[in-house]
Amino acid sequence: MQDAQDDLIARARAWQAEDPDPETAEELGRLIEAGDLDGLADRFSGTLQFGTAGLRGEIGAGPMRMNRSVVIRAAAGLAAYLKDRGHEGGLVVIGYDARYKSADFARDTAAVMTGAGLRAAVLPRPLPTPVLAYSIRHLGAVAGVEVTASHNPPRDNGYKVYMGDGSQIVSPVDAEIADRIAAVGALDTVPRPADGWLQLDEEVLEAYLARTDLVLSPGSPRTVRTVYTAMHGVGKDVLTAAFARAGFPAPALVAEQAEPDPAFPTVSFPNPEEPGAMDLAFEAARAVVPDIVIANDPDADRCAVAVPDDSAEGGWRMLRGDEVGALLAAHLVHKGAQGTFAESIVSSSLLGRIAEAAGLPYEETLTGFKWISRVEGLRFGYEEALGYCVDPEGVRDKDGITAALLVAELASELKEQGRTLTDLLDDLAMAHGLHATDQLSVRVSDLSVIADAMRTLRAQPPSELAGLRVTSAEDLTQGTDKLPPTDGLRYYLEGDYKARVIVRPSGTEPKLKCYLEVVVPVADASDLASARSRAADVLAAIKKDLAAAAGI
Repeated sequence: MQDAQDDLIARARAWQAEDPDPETAEELGRLIEAGDLDGLADRFSGTLQFGTAGLRGEIGAGPMRMNRSVVIRAAAGLAAYLKDRGHEGGLVVIGYDARYKSADFARDTAAVMTGAGLRAAVLPRPLPTPVLAYSIRHLGAVAGVEVTASHNPPRDNGYKVYMGDGSQIVSPVDAEIADRIAAVGALDTVPRPADGWLQLDEEVLEAYLARTDLVLSPGSPRTVRTVYTAMHGVGKDVLTAAFARAGFPAPALVAEQAEPDPAFPTVSFPNPEEPGAMDLAFEAARAVVPDIVIANDPDADRCAVAVPDDSAEGGWRMLRGDEVGALLAAHLVHKGAQGTFAESIVSSSLLGRIAEAAGLPYEETLTGFKWISRVEGLRFGYEEALGYCVDPEGVRDKDGITAALLVAELASELKEQGRTLTDLLDDLAMAHGLHATDQLSVRVSDLSVIADAMRTLRAQPPSELAGLRVTSAEDLTQGTDKLPPTDGLRYYLEGDYKARVIVRPSGTEPKLKCYLEVVVPVADASDLASARSRAADVLAAIKKDLAAAAGI
């Protein structure tokens, strides 16, 4: 026991000795001096794992936290991978958001790349993630890095890696980079010059903004009035510039959330999907009375949309990501878009029906835009977590800025006809059936809860949910004829509702996520209300039974 404690303190002292950040070095010093073995063990129980989401975790000292030491090692591993692949002297573009330490992590990455014989270019200031994704191909880079934790809690940060095609990394690239990170020695063996990289100017942002114009049809209506919140992130300046270029009325800003603030003081979690996150936006909407509300998450790669709804508390209702995905798909079909429509397996099957009716190719992928962006001939891709790719030739990732522009164009066209986004959703329900979705999402402090739930469901899969027999239970770790293996379970239920359930651990947060869908036939407009009521009842029953089956 004493040997283990001595070893833990020795490892902490060794880490502290080479820590380039006085703040995290001091944090370790306090823990060591206080003899806080639990605190040290939590930070030294392993290492943050580099995977297809790159790195993401709480900021702090030690190998289990996000800090400059961990980032320098990650950058050195990425540099070694790029050089091994023949990219010596290649350009790496680096972007960052406004979270704690983001600028430091970006600067460290640029220094490591420069020291390794690569060229580095850093975006001019904290900017949306899609600007970085665009810049990779615009500048002919061999890779890109975005320092962001997206919509995670305030104390988190992350490190997302893209290859030269502008798409996020997938297996086996993640494992190959991870191997090279593990091979990095002492930090003083990693060259980190004080300068030598390029600090980009506003040209790269201007080029991105010029590209956003292309998602709109020339001469289309631009009359919609919006309330907009940046959720304390980096979206405000870019979105308002894009709206101004396009000729939309200037959005009314949610002042309390307009400017970047890494503390995210007005929200518990800076994610438009989280309860309470949109309260200030709805308060502003009740004062301004716009046509729609638009929100970005903190790095502005996601886009949330809300619509007036007299039946909703406060008079406004957030549209589900699946609803916005269907609306954008219908709008693109109306505009004559050609190419493949794609979505993740956890998203609504309505997209497939829209594509089929339009005679367009359709694909399902694993969760994440790292997969969606790689679909051959992609024209539109989305996933239910508020992510939309509407210009894959410009940004091969989700983009909350161009998605907002396209929503605004659609709302404007409908407004000119005396109609709303809700009216178009009704049309889609009557044409294809009411595709109702819901989610059972459980946030945990102990990751073993998620592992136990998945183990329970695998050992004892439910035979029925909501009184509907489970006709198919797939363990997606085995893969399918169309999908590579992933940690997930998929159930199909009997009956006319075509009910489907997918259960998976979140790839970016400590959550177990269960995605539910039922499809209720709709005879005509008079049947819509009862169809929604039936769908809500079935979804609620499935959610209750699934929680019991999983032990959550």
